[in-house]
Amino acid sequence: MKKYLLYAIAATCLITASCTEEIDTSSRYVFKEETISSYLEKHDQYSEYYRLLGEVLVSKISDTNVRQLLSARGHYTIFAPTNDAIQEYLDSLVVQGLIPEANWEAFPNDHKRDSIYQVIVYNSIIDSGDDYSEYEINALPAPTSTSQSVEIPLPNMNDRKLTVQYTDQPDSILINDCNIDVLNRDILCINGVIHAMHSVISPSNNTMDYLLRKYIEDENSGYVVSAKIVHACGLFEKLSLNRDEAYEDLFQRGGRIPRKSESVGDGGKETFHTPEHRYFGFTYFAETDDFWTQAIGKDVKDITVEDVMAYLDSQGVYPEAKRDKNYHSEDNLLYQFITYHLLPERLPANRLIYHYNEKGYDINKKIPTVATMEFYTTMGKRRLLKIFESRESEGVFLNRFPNLDNERHGTYHEVSCDADKEGIRIGEPNLEGENNIRNGIIYPIDKLLWYSDETRNNLQRQRIRWSVPSMWPEFMNNDIRCSDITDEKHKNVYIPTDQEYKYLEDVDISKETQFFYWTGRGNGWQNMQGDEMTIRGMTDCTMRLPPVPRRGTYELRFAIQSGGNRRGMVQFYWGSNKEKLAAMGIPMDLRQGGDNMLHTSNGNTPSDIGYTADTDDDEFNAEVDKRLRNNGFMKGCGQYCAGGPGTATVMRGSNICIRRIILRETMDPDQTYYIRFKTVMDDRTRFFYMDYLEYCAKDVYDNPENPEDIW
Repeated sequence: MKKYLLYAIAATCLITASCTEEIDTSSRYVFKEETISSYLEKHDQYSEYYRLLGEVLVSKISDTNVRQLLSARGHYTIFAPTNDAIQEYLDSLVVQGLIPEANWEAFPNDHKRDSIYQVIVYNSIIDSGDDYSEYEINALPAPTSTSQSVEIPLPNMNDRKLTVQYTDQPDSILINDCNIDVLNRDILCINGVIHAMHSVISPSNNTMDYLLRKYIEDENSGYVVSAKIVHACGLFEKLSLNRDEAYEDLFQRGGRIPRKSESVGDGGKETFHTPEHRYFGFTYFAETDDFWTQAIGKDVKDITVEDVMAYLDSQGVYPEAKRDKNYHSEDNLLYQFITYHLLPERLPANRLIYHYNEKGYDINKKIPTVATMEFYTTMGKRRLLKIFESRESEGVFLNRFPNLDNERHGTYHEVSCDADKEGIRIGEPNLEGENNIRNGIIYPIDKLLWYSDETRNNLQRQRIRWSVPSMWPEFMNNDIRCSDITDEKHKNVYIPTDQEYKYLEDVDISKETQFFYWTGRGNGWQNMQGDEMTIRGMTDCTMRLPPVPRRGTYELRFAIQSGGNRRGMVQFYWGSNKEKLAAMGIPMDLRQGGDNMLHTSNGNTPSDIGYTADTDDDEFNAEVDKRLRNNGFMKGCGQYCAGGPGTATVMRGSNICIRRIILRETMDPDQTYYIRFKTVMDDRTRFFYMDYLEYCAKDVYDNPENPEDIW
């Protein structure tokens, strides 16, 4: 909280400073008759940058250069390096051994020189298109309460998201570790804004495997031991993945993969846009060298993989795993240890936890409120990793299990946290220079992370709730899930069928299925985190579910917002053999709300599930809950609002936010389970809809001493 206040003060000071600078005409300039190109041409400090803009084409298939682009209408944000910044960048290339002298003639061929031209130009420009304004200083995304680094939603011309870094100095703002000039920022032109930069923005095009190799070579990197473990387990090839080039080629050529798909919705014909890319990404929560040095008692350069194995064995880590030297095997102790640290999605600091419409959250202040958590499936042997944040935690944690005020009239805030359940704080990632890689982020942790019996027991003792899109790494790696970009191609997303291209590894999409996704930003929908899956056509989809933490009986619950007038009916199937899934109960009618069966052929008809809104009588409310459960239903959760941020009513108070108990079955953590849903209505205009899913163990939902909470 103290950190957040410091940032808030800093932001206030920035606004004040900007006003002062405008009066002094030393920081803010307005050139109403100048385009960005004409302004740069007239100012000698940008002469080299201006020249490069004329040398670089907008794309491989265009004859237009970037200088011409910046002479046209638009909304461009330019992080313009000065001549001194470009010379400093050339000096750095000499130090790296890429060129013998710091001048353009020193490049061995035109291709390498032109690639550096493109690095400088493409990384310096954000094109906001027609739907967004350019990024003046005060329009840059603000820091969160727990991170001083936040990504700009729109990518630059190099298709990279730049990171804004805030410091304790109010006037100091960095873009990818490069200072914005205090006296030459917010230079407003007809078609955008210019910020002078003291350094060239050049995020590394390298991948995580390259970075970890560098860490092994550099004994002062801070992650030498963690990098050695990844290498020993043979994971470098996996961590080298960046982009699906087959998809890239097919999408660019057109034909098999459609650029868009159309469908008829509540408001008429709607257009959904296919993702332009299929990127891969990774998140690595890595013990630092300081941790390993203290734990093993050796200097970092002397610590071997065998030392790590011996230490893990002494701590009782994964007692069932093999202790041999076949580190590439999923049965090996070291392999099981390191893969629990890795997620197959790139999660920037402001996306470790998705904050939007949880109870009490203000999207402007960005201060955490109620306990909020994400559950992800790790690489290797599939296991659950919990990421947690609340106002009281003062940071984002792995596998934190605090005591919550979760009574019927509670707050769902942390009351306390036992020492053995406090989890592991996630540190600030190093995004400087070569650390800012294309396909991943490494977060420092200072405790030993593993999937212990205690962690698994704690997971089983709580309800596990996850937003459906969080199951799919492709949604995170390609900025689909809850994107902050609200133009049409980001708000309305079409996922190709398997016949067109298998975009989602964990979902089978039939030829007759239209798989659509809405980010829902600003729509006020009564959904967890605001977004919505809307799957149409003759729906037939199969999805791989996350693992359960321990063997036991679980309920699988399906959350539905039944307010749409095009909801349909589906049959659910479940099991471990994807090709022979068993039907679970009778078909599920998604039009079924608490009070009404909505939009049937005879209009709305009264509901028969036993729903009654909460009253002041808690005993009566508990009886209603039991009656609903007997019919396979539950009220919505109390954690999220029934609408956008700041909405007063929570989902539990909405008669269209309903949870359905779709199965109660024994599940095993070493087994993979699938769920299939298939329409039973011969009507292509009907939608299948998903919001969130829940696992709830019998010890939670059938606990006479501590009944499951309403949150």
